[in-house]
Amino acid sequence: MAHTGTTTDVLIVGAGPVGLSAAAELRRHGVRCRLVDRLPARLPYAKAVGIQPRTLELWDRMGLIRAVLEAAVPMRGQLTYVNGAEAARIALELPPDVPYGFAALPQYETERLLEEYVAGLGTHIERGTELVSFVQDAHGVTALLRGASGFTEELRVPYLIGCDGAHSVVRKTLGLSYEGDAFPEAYMLGDVVAESDWDLPQGYALRCEHRAADGSLDDVLVCIPLPGAGRYRMSMKVPPEPAEADDAAQPSRTTAPPDGLAHGLQGGHGPELSRLQDVVDRLAPGPARLSELRWSSVFRISHRIVGRYGEGRVFVAGDAAHIHPPTGAQGMNTGIQDAANLAWKLALVVKGVAGPALLGSYDAERRPVGEEVVGRTVRHATRGIENDRDDLTTVLLREAQLLVGYRDGPLAGAPYGPVDAPQPGDLAPDCGGLSTPIAVHPLRLLDVLRDRPGHAAVLYGADVTGLARAVAAARAAAGERLPLDVVALLPREADPDTAPALGAPAYRDAAGEFARIYLPDGATGFVVRPDGQLAARFPLGATTAALTDCLTALSVPLRDPVVA
Repeated sequence: MAHTGTTTDVLIVGAGPVGLSAAAELRRHGVRCRLVDRLPARLPYAKAVGIQPRTLELWDRMGLIRAVLEAAVPMRGQLTYVNGAEAARIALELPPDVPYGFAALPQYETERLLEEYVAGLGTHIERGTELVSFVQDAHGVTALLRGASGFTEELRVPYLIGCDGAHSVVRKTLGLSYEGDAFPEAYMLGDVVAESDWDLPQGYALRCEHRAADGSLDDVLVCIPLPGAGRYRMSMKVPPEPAEADDAAQPSRTTAPPDGLAHGLQGGHGPELSRLQDVVDRLAPGPARLSELRWSSVFRISHRIVGRYGEGRVFVAGDAAHIHPPTGAQGMNTGIQDAANLAWKLALVVKGVAGPALLGSYDAERRPVGEEVVGRTVRHATRGIENDRDDLTTVLLREAQLLVGYRDGPLAGAPYGPVDAPQPGDLAPDCGGLSTPIAVHPLRLLDVLRDRPGHAAVLYGADVTGLARAVAAARAAAGERLPLDVVALLPREADPDTAPALGAPAYRDAAGEFARIYLPDGATGFVVRPDGQLAARFPLGATTAALTDCLTALSVPLRDPVVA
């Protein structure tokens, strides 16, 4: 057995979308990490296919967005049929200020793009390598890894992140609770081509239900469009088996996993194309001939959430922390946001910028999000998203994960300005119509913040002298302690030729969109966190105090910290 000293800062277990996202964010912040996965190769399964607008915004900040947009297809809505008749039509239309819509991309493509991105930053997946065990103390984590050949390595690292799925070794080793329940039904899943005369608008998903006389749901088919002509990922209930069928043809008879948790793809023989065809013939709104079955499986659904998102120097994210019905494509996207939230905090702690107690805010901010997602997806799975009590715009913004906020979290600064304005803890909204004296086309705030991995101070004001003073104050307050990019923003009526006097990258709110969306109360400053949430909002005259408060929040012990 080889013994390896502390040659990396973070060990990430599991190289699915969540583990890859954690590696991507850590590497963007200059943190060394190793990424291991027990599988010898990427699986060719279109498991998670929905990409939410919030995830696209995160990928935009990373510089990954162009590759994703070229590979994905738009998701524009859903048609629901009940007992053969159209019952609901939902258009996935978001407010015009939102920069990205909903998209569909097979999980194997998501993983490929993230893997290539991470490799470009110098980290490669160590395939066929599994975590056997680990122990931690006040100074680090000692992990035992085993490779495909049986070779073992003892690795010493400061921190460990478990992104190793619903049956997480990391979670079990920590002894974290994983409370919840399971749906009794088994479902079939298949990646197929459908040649049909369905009259579906482009980019629409199809949900076909059969309801019994008492209104209960006894049969369902869901078809999500994928890249490729006529290709869908189809999911459906496993129908009752005929008594004479043999075991190989009974996808509902699956072996329970060792931990007793029935969730996700089950092993064994997947359903044949004819079985998927039977359900389509029974429920689809018109004839369709299925072909080109790329893969199929049976899956089961549980809904559970971990008692806490970490202990000591070890954390869990994604399915290792929360599992729930696939309704609304919330799982993978929530896990990616877990990774984005944790990574920048780990980076600041590893670099000595922030105190280790900052890591307690990961559980404080993300566990309430996980609880909400689990509860909402269970409700939508049993009653349908169309029966949500909120207005459609609110429902869609929530499904897009654009309403995730941490106003009640330990890092949110004091509110300032109009009550209906974006406040600390909220997502920093995007806006368009920004200009410079050189660019002849308008820019978005996302363009301005792209490839800035640290915190960003956006300082808005009309008085050039006061704005330049605030720029200098922000830089002095941050000093070498907090990685901070400072951006100056002039109102639309300002003279753009005054920008060079500000001593920072400067833009003009030429279309007035920033003022309309952010509602600055005169000269106002904003601090945007690396994960795109607002950390602070303040009058420019209080720039030094506001930045000092941000640093204090990152450095002082939090209430009931996770890290010892």
